[in-house]
Amino acid sequence: MIVFRYLARQVLQATAVVALVLLAVAVISRFMQYLGEAASGQKAADALFLIMLYRLPEFLLVILPLALLLGIVLSYGRMYAENEMVSLMGAGIGQTRLTRITLGIAAAAMALMGVLSLGVAPWGMRHAEAIVQGQEELTELDLIVAGQFHSFSQGFNNAGRVTWTESTSNADNGGRELRNVFVAVSGVGAESGAAPVIVFAESARPMIDEATGARFMRMENVAQYDGVPGSAEFSVGRFDAQSILLPQPAEFEETLEQSTIATLDLIGSSDPVHAGELHWRLSLIVLAPVLGVLAVPMSRVQPRQGRYIKLVPAAFLYVVYFALLEFCRDAVRDGGSPYAFWLVHAVFLALGLIAIRRGRMSRGQRT
Repeated sequence: MIVFRYLARQVLQATAVVALVLLAVAVISRFMQYLGEAASGQKAADALFLIMLYRLPEFLLVILPLALLLGIVLSYGRMYAENEMVSLMGAGIGQTRLTRITLGIAAAAMALMGVLSLGVAPWGMRHAEAIVQGQEELTELDLIVAGQFHSFSQGFNNAGRVTWTESTSNADNGGRELRNVFVAVSGVGAESGAAPVIVFAESARPMIDEATGARFMRMENVAQYDGVPGSAEFSVGRFDAQSILLPQPAEFEETLEQSTIATLDLIGSSDPVHAGELHWRLSLIVLAPVLGVLAVPMSRVQPRQGRYIKLVPAAFLYVVYFALLEFCRDAVRDGGSPYAFWLVHAVFLALGLIAIRRGRMSRGQRT
């Protein structure tokens, strides 16, 4: 029991550190992508944190198994390099018992993977998908960032439009209000190369026509300039209020991706795609013990080799393993058998057991 607690503490500490580092890299990378979409007007900035929060369980499903594998390799590799493992083996802790201890440690990761894969991750994906789909219904008044130019390809007479505002605030009706607005509309006329329209407005806010449901950007204290750049022929108009027609929200059928369906709805479903999704989620749980078996022989290093020498092969093994599972998932969605997942698990489990047996036999020959 003392040995188990010692090994479990070493492995879990290393796993936690590796998981935090990998999670930070994944979150920062994806958040930078979302920031780019927000800056270009594709997503509202206030929705980014919620999307990232709901997608964290999905990231952990990929990161935790790799962190467990690297944590075991790091911990046991250090013990081999510092001859601690030799002392344990001299006390009767052989490869078989070490594998059992490792499987006991992997059981904790397996339980966490089960909670994530079967419950938390689909729940988070549903909420993240709902937020992403909700972004399709936002207008430029919701997406525009103060101090930046934003291009929109539809709107007033389906013309190209560039919008800029100095500042934004919340309107009395709960919408968004723009202050000191600049709008440049090109291609207004039927002919190509028609004169652009430049509009300056003191403020702008969204408006919906209750009769037709059409959406407008209502601008107040407007100055409009019509003319060709470089030409002295232009006209200036001033209006108390003017409205620009905004494009209708994107129409889509609300469909649930397989990854967003609750696990209870997948159980007993006759749909082969649903059956494949259920096997995929279960196969993610099995990753932990199989990787635990693989990590035991991979962590063996010579004292002069160093503890980090097996990290790259371990990471490469995980990439191949996970890629094969993803290939099986795509094949199942195209009509393949869901039992392909378990064939992949069986192959890698056999590789781990063979490596453990060979290591035990080679050590027996040396003694």
